[in-house]
Amino acid sequence: MIVNRLIHGKYVTGTGIDHETRCSHYRSEIDIIALKCFKCLRYFSCFLCHHEHEDHQFKRWPKAKFDHQSVMCGACGREMSTNEYLASGSRCPSCHSAFNPGCKRHAHLYFQLPTTAKKE
Repeated sequence: MIVNRLIHGKYVTGTGIDHETRCSHYRSEIDIIALKCFKCLRYFSCFLCHHEHEDHQFKRWPKAKFDHQSVMCGACGREMSTNEYLASGSRCPSCHSAFNPGCKRHAHLYFQLPTTAKKE
């Protein structure tokens, strides 16, 4: 089972990762983003993969750092800031590949959004 995979020149960690960042937890055609943990600054396929392979909690990106690269498109390798990702309309700004719009349900796990900023 693949744990670390070089995808578009960046290592992505997760369980059963394919060539576009899909993992054993999220495997649909449009589950093609990797997310960077603010604490360890490493890309993971999803928060569950992070929990399986790290000894710390996934630290969310603070609002003050939303201009830093925190998300990578698994289709083309485009790294984007949190702001770019949140404004993307669930599509890569470079290759226009679709991202899973359901990921918005988990956004509070990766980014300190206004409704979740006090939960950390």
